[in-house]
Amino acid sequence: METTKFAIPEIIFGRGSINYAGQCALRHGAKKVFLVSDTGIEEAGWVQRLMEILEAAGIDWIYYPRVTPNPRDFEVEQGAEFYLKNGADVIMALGGGSSMDTAKGIAIIASNGGKIQDYEGANRVQRPLPPMVFITTTAGSGSDISQFCIITDVKRQVKMSIITRTLVPNISIVDPLILRTKTETLIIQSAVDALAHAIEAYLSRIASPFTEPQSLKAIDLIMRHLKHAVESRSLDSLEQLSIASIAASMAFSNAGLGAEHALAHSLGGHFDMSHGVVHPILLTAVMRFNLPACTKKMADIGRVILDKRLGSDLDTALAGIEKLEEFFASFDVSLKLHEEVQADDKKYLESICKMAVHDACNLTNPRSASWQEFLEICEEVW
Repeated sequence: METTKFAIPEIIFGRGSINYAGQCALRHGAKKVFLVSDTGIEEAGWVQRLMEILEAAGIDWIYYPRVTPNPRDFEVEQGAEFYLKNGADVIMALGGGSSMDTAKGIAIIASNGGKIQDYEGANRVQRPLPPMVFITTTAGSGSDISQFCIITDVKRQVKMSIITRTLVPNISIVDPLILRTKTETLIIQSAVDALAHAIEAYLSRIASPFTEPQSLKAIDLIMRHLKHAVESRSLDSLEQLSIASIAASMAFSNAGLGAEHALAHSLGGHFDMSHGVVHPILLTAVMRFNLPACTKKMADIGRVILDKRLGSDLDTALAGIEKLEEFFASFDVSLKLHEEVQADDKKYLESICKMAVHDACNLTNPRSASWQEFLEICEEVW
């Protein structure tokens, strides 16, 4: 086996684990925490709860609430200026992928300078980042575990992938109790995001024996527990989705992703689409595209989805993809691109696909994909 690596943060998991946030910050020398979150988390009461925990630990804080879905380049640059101006130290993000990616972008610029575009791609961050303690409020994005950061370049209308080991937070706090305040839509979108992470990581060119079991475990848990979590808000089921998200994040952070995420980034950047909306539309089409290059591994995924093997690897793989399509159709999600994109905007698909082939996620796709093949996939799911 070739040399490989496996990087993850310290993970504190369990019901009520948010209460350890102050202690975690103190362990990294916090005197003034730079807290990043958004208005939705504020309204749910979690920002105030975290502020109380920090105050009880004797820690001062400064709050940066300018987090939007698909965080923009100028937002992280303004955040870095705010961080430096206020003499903050430990960066603490409370929220989903947008809050955590915003926090990572702020950390990069605050410690390395320049513009966030300077760091697009892999391993371009040279200096250490401030300590980061992340508290996830979703079971999906994986930004609290991963070495990925996704920021929208407003001028180019594309989501930039920034990938480097230094983006792995020092500590990830995962408290399933927080999921009980999430909407049905957010629970579904987050879980499907984690499912896409797990599938693409398993098929990745650089998957390893350390990532593959995590991928398959995540797929199994999401297929078994998502429907019950949505229907009942069972804390046990929500907890299993949290475990699945962590497993998927461990996998994709170290194995990378693939063509589906490359396309999702470009579509999301251009049309300002939520990341979780895109996966039920694209994922199975990209799986079919990749099937000739990784039939056996696709059959492994099919076996987990079906809970059995069929007569051949190809039969198992195809049946698994079909079952996954049925799974997506059982939820209130868009299954075709035209449900999210105006007909007049279809003309932009060619330029979007030309952008997507240069996304870093495409490098680890199991089958080489050209922009013309990306366009064929988009036409298929239109």
